Amino acid sequence: MDLLTLSIILVIVLFGFLLAGLWVGFSLMAVAFVAMELTRPGLAGAVFATKVWGSLNVWDLTALPMFIWMGEILFRSRLSSDLFRGLAPFTRRLPGGLLHANILGCALFAAVSGSSAATTATVGRMSLPELKTRGYDPDISIGTLAGAGTFGFLIPPSIILIVYGAATEQSIARLFLAGVLPGLMLAALFAGYVMLWSLMNRDKLPAPDPAPSWAERWDAIKALGPTVALIFAVIGSIYAGIASPTEAAVIGVAGALMISGLSGGLDRTSAVASLRGAAITTCMIAFILAGASFLTVAMGYTGIPRLLAQWIGEQGYSQFALLAALLVFFIILGFFLDGISIVVLTTSVILPMVMAAGIDPIWFGIFLVLVVEMSQITPPVGFNLFVLQSITGRGIFQIARMALPFFLILVLATAILSLFPEIALWLPNTMLSR
Repeated sequence: MDLLTLSIILVIVLFGFLLAGLWVGFSLMAVAFVAMELTRPGLAGAVFATKVWGSLNVWDLTALPMFIWMGEILFRSRLSSDLFRGLAPFTRRLPGGLLHANILGCALFAAVSGSSAATTATVGRMSLPELKTRGYDPDISIGTLAGAGTFGFLIPPSIILIVYGAATEQSIARLFLAGVLPGLMLAALFAGYVMLWSLMNRDKLPAPDPAPSWAERWDAIKALGPTVALIFAVIGSIYAGIASPTEAAVIGVAGALMISGLSGGLDRTSAVASLRGAAITTCMIAFILAGASFLTVAMGYTGIPRLLAQWIGEQGYSQFALLAALLVFFIILGFFLDGISIVVLTTSVILPMVMAAGIDPIWFGIFLVLVVEMSQITPPVGFNLFVLQSITGRGIFQIARMALPFFLILVLATAILSLFPEIALWLPNTMLSR
C-alpha cells in the first residue's frame, strides 16, 4: 500500500471515530492500531503496552495533576471573587473601564491556574454580571473574556506547556520562562484594542466612575495580596532555582489550600469537588497523551512523518513560509480538535521538520500555544465558547463573532513573535544561562 492511500485511510478513520463521539484518546489509539496492522501486523499489542506505560511514566507529568488541582481549589474559593474586587478600582478610570478587569483578571488567574477553561469560567462568573449591571456593551464584554480567557494556555504555570514539554522532552522551566513576555505582550495588545474600541464607541460604555479613594485602593491591594503572593510562591520558586516545576506545583496546592482555609472559602463539599474535577481533567489528558504516544510510534512505522518532513525540506521553504503554512494548518485543526489534542497529535510529525528548518523548539512551543489559543475561540469545538455559552446563554457562533477581534489579535501576536523571536527566548536564555 502506498503512503498516500494509507494517509487517506488513517485520516478517514480518525475523523470517523471523532464524529462518532469516541473520546479523543481512544480515537488516537484506534488509528494507531489500524496503522500498525496495515504496516506491521502482529506488533500492535506489544507496542501499545510499552508506549502507553512509557508515555505516562514521566516525572515531569507529576506537576500536571497538582497544577490542575490548584486551579480547581481557586475556582471554588473566595480568592477568585477577591481578584475582581481588587482589580476594579485600578481599571475603572482607564479608557474601557472595567473591561480591563476582564483582561487583567484572566492574566492573574492564569498565573495560578494554568487552565484556559477554568480562567474563563472563574473570571466570567464574576465579571459578566457586574459589567451587565453597569451598562457595558455585552458584545465587547463577552469578547474580551473569550480572548483573555486563552491566557491560561500561555502564562505559566501552563498545563499545555507541561504537556508540550513532556511530549517533546523540552525543559518545562525554560518553557515557563519563555511564556512570560509573550503573555504580557498579548495582554497589552488586548488592552490596547479595548482602549481604541472604547474611544470609538463612547455611546456603548457607561459614564466613567469617580476616581477611587485611597481607602478603596488599600482594600483592593489587600484583596489582591493572596493571589499575588501565590503567584510569587509558585513561579518565583521555579525561576529562583529553589524548586522544580513539580515541586512548585505542590507549593501551589499547599498555598491554595492554606489561603482558602484561612479565608473560609473552601468547605468539605467544595474540597471534594475540587479533587474530583482535578482527577477527571487529569485522566482525560492522560488518555490523550497515551493515545498520542502510541500513534507517534505507529506513524514512525508507516514512514509518513519522515516522508512529509523530506517533502517539505525539498520545497525549500523559508522559516517564515513554513510558519505561515503551519499557522493555517493549526487554525484548521482548531475547528475540530481541542488544544491539548492538537499539541500531542501533531508534535511528533511537525517538530522534526521545524528543527530541521533551524527553529528553536522552545520558541516553537510558545508559537504553537499561541496558535492553539485560537482553537479555544473558534467554533464548533472551542472550549472557551462552550464555557461562555453556559454562563451567558448565547449561541456558540454568536460568541465566536464577539471574539473575532481577539482571534485576529492572536494572529497578529504570532506574526510579532515570528519577527522578534527574542520576545520568547530572551528570558530563558538570560535567567537559565547563569
